[in-house]
Amino acid sequence: MNTEATTKTFLIRGLVAIAWAVVFVAVADDVTTGVTVAAGILVVVYPLIDVAASLIDARDQRGSARRVLLAGAAVSAVAAAALAVAATGSVADVLAVFGVWALFSGAAQVVVALRRRAQLGNQWPMLLAGVGSVGFGIAYIIASTGTDPALSMLAIYAAGGGIDFLVQAWLLARRQRGPAPLPA
Repeated sequence: MNTEATTKTFLIRGLVAIAWAVVFVAVADDVTTGVTVAAGILVVVYPLIDVAASLIDARDQRGSARRVLLAGAAVSAVAAAALAVAATGSVADVLAVFGVWALFSGAAQVVVALRRRAQLGNQWPMLLAGVGSVGFGIAYIIASTGTDPALSMLAIYAAGGGIDFLVQAWLLARRQRGPAPLPA
């Protein structure tokens, strides 16, 4: 496994997720009656970011970790297509589809993080992100059935995930450098 490439992938993925959240808040704020074109495009793009990152990450993996990443990429590609359809409907439709995707992708992320513990060491940010994704997925599904669903909720998911990826990149970079030398 190329730890340096994985670190860069996590860093870029984290920065892109945070940037997506900022842009999404600007276009999705107070959208409750329908999905705007800009918000619809962004909800489709988000899982495609996951597809690209998973495929890049899978290049350096072998065995079951690679299969889980490829399966996650496939699920995210299907989610992007489903979100494209949902975006032509209501906010509730988008939240429901996004919620199902977040639930499944979070479960896959937990599996990958648990399997990478031996190779990459401490994976607690990825475990937290995966568990958080499952929790957010459930919350979005529930919110989609409510009387006033709001798309802006999705920005919290993206920003939180972005922060988790940045922390994981920092931990991996620190591990690559090794322990700090003791002062003389």
